[in-house]
Amino acid sequence: MDIILIIIAALLMLIGIIGSFLPVLPGPLTSWIGLLVLHFTDAIPMDKSFLIITLVIAVFIWILDYIIPAIGTKRFGGTKYGMIGTTIGLIVGLLAPIPGGIIIGPFIGALIGELLNKSDSKTATRAAFGSFIGFLTSTFIKFVVAIIYLGLYIGIIWDYREVIF
Repeated sequence: MDIILIIIAALLMLIGIIGSFLPVLPGPLTSWIGLLVLHFTDAIPMDKSFLIITLVIAVFIWILDYIIPAIGTKRFGGTKYGMIGTTIGLIVGLLAPIPGGIIIGPFIGALIGELLNKSDSKTATRAAFGSFIGFLTSTFIKFVVAIIYLGLYIGIIWDYREVIF
């Protein structure tokens, strides 16, 4: 049973990393659930304070994920339309077979969103840039936290490898 839980935890870690880029999956929270699954194994004793601290960090990053793009958009003069356009552009960029679509999509989406909001092209470009910078910052932070959680997972598995296998 422990091996199955360890495999499930590994899958959650990988989904958490993927979730760092997808707006529908909370990356760090999913990775944290992977750490929580390890807690339920008999072979690996987990410290509750470790789980609480990593949960607090994951929730904090999850909240920041909604704030940072808004700050970037507002700082550069954008509106809610630019933020919605960023999200739609990200999804289209992920699905489109264009190299770099995940990077170009949010920018173009924010630009179109601002233009639909009847902003002039200069304001729309600035807002799109701000939204894009906010998206990249938020994605980078989520990715770093998910990678750190993966590193913690690997470290824990490595420390208890004789007990597990």
